[in-house]
Amino acid sequence: MADKAVTLDELRQRIDTIDSELLRLISERAGCAQQVAEVKMAAGDVGEDGQVQFYRPEREAQVLRRIMADNPGPLKGEEMARLFREIMSACLALEQPIRLAYLGPEGTFTQQAALKHFGDSAVTKPMAAIDEVFREVEAGAVQYGVVPVENSTEGVINHTLDSFMGSQLKISGEVVLRIHHHLLVGPNTRREKISRIYSHAQSLAQCRKWLDAHFPHAERIAVSSNAEAARQVRTEWHSAAIAGDMAAKLYELEKVEEKIEDSPDNSTRFLIIGDSSVPASGDDKTSIVVAMRNQPGALHDLLAPFHRHQIDLTRVETRPSRSGAWNYVFFIDFRGHRDDPLITETLEELRQCAADVKVLGSYPVGVL
Repeated sequence: MADKAVTLDELRQRIDTIDSELLRLISERAGCAQQVAEVKMAAGDVGEDGQVQFYRPEREAQVLRRIMADNPGPLKGEEMARLFREIMSACLALEQPIRLAYLGPEGTFTQQAALKHFGDSAVTKPMAAIDEVFREVEAGAVQYGVVPVENSTEGVINHTLDSFMGSQLKISGEVVLRIHHHLLVGPNTRREKISRIYSHAQSLAQCRKWLDAHFPHAERIAVSSNAEAARQVRTEWHSAAIAGDMAAKLYELEKVEEKIEDSPDNSTRFLIIGDSSVPASGDDKTSIVVAMRNQPGALHDLLAPFHRHQIDLTRVETRPSRSGAWNYVFFIDFRGHRDDPLITETLEELRQCAADVKVLGSYPVGVL
């Protein structure tokens, strides 16, 4: 005979029991995190900055990868990892809250990327420009910074690359964020009355085809950020902003249209910058800056060691060098950690033909 059907009350009682067990286990985990902090302080586990290292990027990446690999469902692996991301963020805050600067103002995609990487328990500080984020970290006012480095449709963010050229900070992580743009209005504006649309220049470019089709006569006004656009239209008449979910929520704007970006796979990559090197996590990426001598075959000499050792290059960019006109430096990302023997050998061969090689950092490949 088949088992009796489970009733709704029985399912709710089962959920209550599971919730109580989850509460107990999360509290137990938080207690372990506090003990970890005590052990680290007693052992003098300090980083290159002389401070106790509570946050370990390679350890967190390993935990999240394991969670996704072991996840039995029905929740998707990424959803499960996000839940654990927040648990880890709250537990870390018991040891020491992460303080970080990001390219502001509040409500930008950079802030969204920062919270995606560090969790909502991180203490965030908006900065007006990318170089100010670098200065804030260099001054020790915050532990980490978050800056955009490239967009899948608009390309590299040159201000970020240029800031690395004059800084000793290191890359300690990366975040890739799917960018969804929405058309937002305040309480004083109806769709049919929109005559001005504010957004960052890149966002206007990423939504150009949609705007041409739906608002061909509306004036397009570029501002410093999408969040600034959202703030501005909050009280204006007949104006709209192109911005993301965080800005819409922060400034209490209505979504007239959702996901208006022209490219459905529009993504932006962000870098986490700090002052300490990151040990290998098992799935890493390395970023370097290379200055080559101005001579025939220089580009071939640059790429040859990577080809010889079959190193996977993921990005190569050029920027004008500050040392003189018509001289260039190369920004290169590749798979592997600087402490891997094969990567160490490749970098040594590269130094033999390059004028200068600067390792910006080795860090875990973005998990979420």
